[in-house]
Amino acid sequence: MKEYDLYIVPTPIGNLGDITLRAIEVLKAVDIIACEDMRVTQKLLNHYEIKTKCVSYHKFNEKERLNFFKEQLTQGKKIALVSDAGTPLFCDPGAVLVEELRKENYTITSLAGANAVATFLSQNAREGEDFYFAGFLPKSDTQIENILQKYKETNLVFYESPNRLNNTLEVIKKARNNPQVSIGRELTKIFEEITAGSAEEVINHFKTNPLKGEIVGMVFAKKQKHDIEIFDEKIKKLKNKNFSAKDISIILSELYGAGKNEIYKRVLDI
Repeated sequence: MKEYDLYIVPTPIGNLGDITLRAIEVLKAVDIIACEDMRVTQKLLNHYEIKTKCVSYHKFNEKERLNFFKEQLTQGKKIALVSDAGTPLFCDPGAVLVEELRKENYTITSLAGANAVATFLSQNAREGEDFYFAGFLPKSDTQIENILQKYKETNLVFYESPNRLNNTLEVIKKARNNPQVSIGRELTKIFEEITAGSAEEVINHFKTNPLKGEIVGMVFAKKQKHDIEIFDEKIKKLKNKNFSAKDISIILSELYGAGKNEIYKRVLDI
């Protein structure tokens, strides 16, 4: 198996059993584990009897640690980068290190593994596969409103803290006229919960259910309304090719996401 200088290693977002066999192998094999909070990482290492040395690496010392890590690499040592939970560089430190090492042609690889966004989205049925990940939303209501407006036609996924969620939901409710939202908390843990509905319904739910733990949320994309008349030319062309009204409604509905019944009625009117 090919060896790399830096391994980006996802760690469980809650359930310790979610770590991969390869992640365990890599964490045992490298010389140094760069981690956000040594206390948090040590719990995981102890659970899997991993004895590798840990070195703190967080957003306040990212640049300071660069020379140390490069010095270790020049000595032929291998490094694993982990965050407290999930995949590094998803709202977690690592970008500075990865960017610098790539510039100097060190070899880097990422392991597959736990990620809160993917875990959350896999439990939420939605139209289309596209989404925008905003990370942690800004503190300013105006900035949140701007993001909501900019991505109103795209599913908007975000992280939020428990103490700010209610206010954020109120901003979402006002800015997007009470849209559909989904909130996931304590993913993969005993008290995991996915709550979906209108912003107002979710706000009311959390008034009687205290918020705790890590939170991932989504504001569903605003459903686009089609002006049925824009299909007139396409309908005429398909009718000239002897397609039936039923076939035309199915074809245009599949291609453009408009309602079949609405298109069918328009075909009959033309």
